Amino acid sequence: MPYRMIYDYTKIVLEKVSIDPTLFRKELRKANKNLLPYEIEQLRIWLEHFTEGRPELKQHLSIVN
Repeated sequence: MPYRMIYDYTKIVLEKVSIDPTLFRKELRKANKNLLPYEIEQLRIWLEHFTEGRPELKQHLSIVN
């Protein structure tokens, strides 16, 4: 699998906007459009861990499922 920096950038952006669930949802939608299928799967796994204990964010994970 080729390495793409957009995946890392997406994680950084999601971490930064995680204080606002609306922005988080918006960035998840962008990620869903811009990432390759295997990157979306990696992001989904990362998000499962990142959103533990954050129900206001976890509710938006259906965007990448």
